[in-house]
Amino acid sequence: MDRNRAAEIQKHLLEASDALDRVTEAMFRLDKDERKAFSEVLFEVHDALHFGLLRALYAEHPELRPPDEPPHISSTLRWKDVTLPDSISEADIDTAILAALTPRLQKTATVITKAFHHCHERAMAISYEMLGARIVALAKAGRIEGAGDLRMWRHSEVRLRP
Repeated sequence: MDRNRAAEIQKHLLEASDALDRVTEAMFRLDKDERKAFSEVLFEVHDALHFGLLRALYAEHPELRPPDEPPHISSTLRWKDVTLPDSISEADIDTAILAALTPRLQKTATVITKAFHHCHERAMAISYEMLGARIVALAKAGRIEGAGDLRMWRHSEVRLRP
């Protein structure tokens, strides 16, 4: 495919990604049963768009790939400032995070995304920021190991303690 056609397709895919983000925000306002019905399919679409379509487009046209962003703090939310819904416990959040971790270092952003999917498969309304704050708290408590400033999700890594 020529570059102009690829750029047009990329534009539409990025618009679709923005729309999916708005759908996800709206989904958080649904009750648990309604949210559960949509969440699995929504995350399949999200993954297909980002890890299928865009990845294939960038493999053919790497010059269209957005530049790497400079390191920045992804969230300043602290765990002590988080208020969980009554139906979700701290242990539920820890279970989701620990299930996403391995003995090998992984990008914090990857662990947050995996934990986010874990939560939404169980119809738990939790945000990326809440998960990020909990990861920082778990590392400070010595329950997991982190490398770098864990508030910089794409520029830090976490793993299970050896």
